[in-house]
Amino acid sequence: MNTGALTISIDFELYWGVRDTRSLDDYRERLDGVRQAIPRMLGLFEQHDIHATWAVVGFLFCHDRDEALSAAPSERADYKNRMLCPYRYLEQSTDLVERYHFAPALVDLIAATPQQEVASHTFSHYYCREAGQTAATFSADIAAAIRIATERGLAIRSLVFPRNQWHPDYLAVLAEHGITAYRGNEHGWLYAATDHVGQNTVRRMGRLLDSYINLSGHHTYSLESCAGTLPFNFPASRFLRPHDPRLAWLDGLRLRRITHAMRHAARHHEVFHLWWHPHNFGIDTEQNIRFLQRILEEFEHLRRRHGMRSLGMAELANALAAR
Repeated sequence: MNTGALTISIDFELYWGVRDTRSLDDYRERLDGVRQAIPRMLGLFEQHDIHATWAVVGFLFCHDRDEALSAAPSERADYKNRMLCPYRYLEQSTDLVERYHFAPALVDLIAATPQQEVASHTFSHYYCREAGQTAATFSADIAAAIRIATERGLAIRSLVFPRNQWHPDYLAVLAEHGITAYRGNEHGWLYAATDHVGQNTVRRMGRLLDSYINLSGHHTYSLESCAGTLPFNFPASRFLRPHDPRLAWLDGLRLRRITHAMRHAARHHEVFHLWWHPHNFGIDTEQNIRFLQRILEEFEHLRRRHGMRSLGMAELANALAAR
């Protein structure tokens, strides 16, 4: 690739992404805010001609519990930790609030916005490194995710593994289902794919510090380095950590950490891959949107000066396959 590229991927999951770790009452405000945050993000993307990949949990295509259970695969993960099973939760919850679990109108809005790719975050927010699941149940889950997207007229070509639990043994499953790209993890111990227990306090603190101070490098890479068998791995470069009022005085460092990596990618014709969740913008939405605006203004500058492009994950796969 003879220019640098900014790639953005967004993990759209609503309550499915935190259901086993946060109570709904604790997370309600963030989830409510998603309904305002996503249109604001899409507006910025249109303004700056940003191509983004939205990895959507399959449940979000549904309108209610009955539709979700009807679309679910018959072969399901038997997690050792029962709290991880979304189907037990769906079947047993007596007070399931649809707006926190389903979002077909938002999925339609994303799909209708120019240059936005609807990708998969698995059907059920599937955990590939937790005990009790197998490649066969993963394949059934992916088949369900592709089926419900296809029914909406959408072709799934990219995937983001929930909680970044990517699993090398499962890549062949993605290829069998026609998925050409996935988001791997940043290199290094801090970002290694593990089960929930493996994400200990030391790792979390290290990643927090790395968001402000360059501890682990830029994590940019050449497109050619991603070549190999399908699906192609386009690793993350940086998580867009949301606004924190307690750390707002460090926002200059947080922005510089991202923009310096973007400049490095632009100058060296490499990829910078930024990611986050919509619920990260669900509170302090104005501050988060302003911060994103500054990132995209830097991208505009790099596009003018160095020809940097905005490419979604499927577009990166197309560019690599065409070499």
